[in-house]
Amino acid sequence: MKADQYVTVAREGVHEAEINRSRFLCSLAPAATEQEAQEFIARIRKEHPTATHNCFAYVIGADASIQKASDDGEPGGTAGVPMLQMLTRRDVRYAVAVVTRYYGGVKLGAGGLIRAYGGVVGEALDALGTVTRRRYRLATVTVDHQRAGKTQNDLRSTGRTVVDLRYGSAVEIEVALPEADLPAFEAWLADSTAGSATLTLGGETYAP
Repeated sequence: MKADQYVTVAREGVHEAEINRSRFLCSLAPAATEQEAQEFIARIRKEHPTATHNCFAYVIGADASIQKASDDGEPGGTAGVPMLQMLTRRDVRYAVAVVTRYYGGVKLGAGGLIRAYGGVVGEALDALGTVTRRRYRLATVTVDHQRAGKTQNDLRSTGRTVVDLRYGSAVEIEVALPEADLPAFEAWLADSTAGSATLTLGGETYAP
């Protein structure tokens, strides 16, 4: 079952917190693929070569099919896992988080580490913002040139998302529709174009 929607990071950025004299820097970024996530992690590690730890977590796939986490030398399960849990609990997908820790001399204990690593990811999500992407079905409306302008205006005025326009012997207008909206949309299209438009269903996409 595919997710009907997911949340992702609005933009790349860094959020810093100080906990018991340790500095925690959470670097967050959207990542379309696992490779992008790994490249981001490598970049952050290079930027902080003297840090005590660079722990990471990422979730790729609308259904969270790829999940990875690393404690990077912290006690097992006290860093990467709570970071990952914060991402999945907030329904965040296609995102990578790296928490860079500069040790300040005070031991936090396992519970303190779990709260620190998970908490700083949550704070970073709040600080940088997230966007919700919903699942849509792509559909192509084919109309003749005479009706194309009116059909486009009608689509937009009814709040439908026009994704693409292609001009050929006819005009193809690609729209993104919620799956549940398809039957009503077919009826509306037949009515608004007096049955002259054809509708071809395509694949799926996620969009804001």
